[in-house]
Amino acid sequence: MFKKLTALYTLVRNDARILWYALRHPARPAWLVPAVALLGLYALSPIDLIPDFVPAIGIVDDLVLIPLVMAWLVGRLPPELKQAHADDARTIDVSGRP
Repeated sequence: MFKKLTALYTLVRNDARILWYALRHPARPAWLVPAVALLGLYALSPIDLIPDFVPAIGIVDDLVLIPLVMAWLVGRLPPELKQAHADDARTIDVSGRP
């Protein structure tokens, strides 16, 4: 079970890194900033699809919906932008500076 959770965490972390890179890139699509802002607003909003006071299920919708939307947004990015992220990730030197 921990292997599956670790794999899921790795995927979500990678999607978050790609979205962060895409937000700072000058060739980002125009829809990206409002989409990520709405996702962040949903994550912080007290209004949810399923209220959090419902035991167990209330928080599970956030834990499922947010990674799904992040993966969907990464899938909608232009391939050139994803390739630029992969290239930049490979060119970081040992000191951590690009």
